[in-house]
Amino acid sequence: MKKKEIQKEIFDFVENYPERASTKTRWKRPLVSFASAEDRLFPLLKKVVRPSHALPQDLLMKAKTVLAYFLPFENKVQEMNAKEEEHPARVWAVAYIETNRLIQDLGNHLKDFLEGAGYGTVSTPATHNYDQTILLSDWSHRHVAYIAGLGRLGLNRWLITEEGCCGRLGSLVTAAFFSPSPRPKGEFCLTFAGHKCSACIAKCKYGGLFNDNFDRHACNRQLLKNDAFFSDLETSDVCGKCGCGLPCSDKNPAGGIHG
Repeated sequence: MKKKEIQKEIFDFVENYPERASTKTRWKRPLVSFASAEDRLFPLLKKVVRPSHALPQDLLMKAKTVLAYFLPFENKVQEMNAKEEEHPARVWAVAYIETNRLIQDLGNHLKDFLEGAGYGTVSTPATHNYDQTILLSDWSHRHVAYIAGLGRLGLNRWLITEEGCCGRLGSLVTAAFFSPSPRPKGEFCLTFAGHKCSACIAKCKYGGLFNDNFDRHACNRQLLKNDAFFSDLETSDVCGKCGCGLPCSDKNPAGGIHG
């Protein structure tokens, strides 16, 4: 199977999804990247993330490729969230809920598509697949997407892509072979590239984000407060303040390149 075939399935599915699912959220064109299931970085996630982090072969014995994709929100979603002071903008909470559903539906679609072509495939949940005590996952979409070359990690601990960081990540493991995408050369985060920025640190008012540390428990406490604030919605443990209204929100500002 060729890359352009699976990419077209993703592009078409996301483009048609708002009408099919009657969503309020709209997405820009997805970004798609590929990693070899044998990439030497996957075993390192047992040190970088947690010892129980899965390898591709733990999810699918005959895994050959890990496919990762980024679904960027329309710019107005992050712009409206940046304007709100105490809580996230409602449009941000809705985008979170609807994009999680999109990732689930897209994952099921791609699984059917690839298995229909004879390739075993495992799709992974969009979120809430983490240990509720230590708040770490056994399959980190963010780190998997980094390995697949979708972007670089920023000071805010988000993955910064060519379309910025405001959107959501999904991934799957398949027995189909796709040639690996090159990882970017150079940083996408202005701070990591040696420029004066750290704007994301100033955006966090909840004691979660620092230049040299991330307190995931402080962050999670605020997420739960926000979920209670949007009590009329589905689970919406969201914030996004440290990713919105920034130079990296909707673009790669530092000039790191692929290839």
